[in-house]
Amino acid sequence: MTGSGEGWLSDGLDVPNADSVLWVPGVDYIAGWREAREAADCLNRALLSVGLELSVVRAVASTTEEGRGVVRLTGWPDAVERLARLLESHADGDGGAA
Repeated sequence: MTGSGEGWLSDGLDVPNADSVLWVPGVDYIAGWREAREAADCLNRALLSVGLELSVVRAVASTTEEGRGVVRLTGWPDAVERLARLLESHADGDGGAA
């Protein structure tokens, strides 16, 4: 599901501020990343299903400094705005899900 993408859309074990963070022995960063990867793949399939190319917007698996998996959405502003409009079109008038 990763597909080929631009360098700024690369996926992998991405710990923010890795240069300033010490890797903690015994923390299972890979398990958190794997969980995030499954969720990111699910979201990427949904993005593809609505016609968004993964080269312009995609979910990327990452981890926190504590090894917890997180999914980040990264993309070009116009693609993210398109995604926002798609989500808004499916929301009810109260700002919640329909």
